[in-house]
Amino acid sequence: MAKPTDIQLIGSELCILWQDGSESYFSAEFLRQHSPSAQNIGEKDIFGNQYGGDGPKEFAGVTIQGWDFQGNYAVSPWFSDGHKSGIFSWEYLKDLEAKLPQS
Repeated sequence: MAKPTDIQLIGSELCILWQDGSESYFSAEFLRQHSPSAQNIGEKDIFGNQYGGDGPKEFAGVTIQGWDFQGNYAVSPWFSDGHKSGIFSWEYLKDLEAKLPQS
C-alpha cells in the first residue's frame, strides 16, 4: 500500500507526496464531496435500511482548516463547514485519484 511521505495544504488543495515519488492534489470541495463518513454517505442497519447520507452534495467554497492523522493509515481533514468525521485511508485517497476532474 502506498503511503505519503509529506502532506501539505497549498492554497485550497491538500497535496500529498507519496513514497513512490508521485503527487496528488485534491481540492477541498472534491474531498468534502467524497468524504467516506456515515454523515456524508449514510449507513445501513443490519436489515439494510439506509440512514443519513441525504445532505448536500455540493460544497462550493468549503476549505480545509487542518487535519488529524488516524494512526499510520489515514487522515481526517477538518472542513470549514464543520465536517471532521471523514477518515480518508491512504488506499481510498489513491482510489480517488481516478475520480479527479481532468484539467
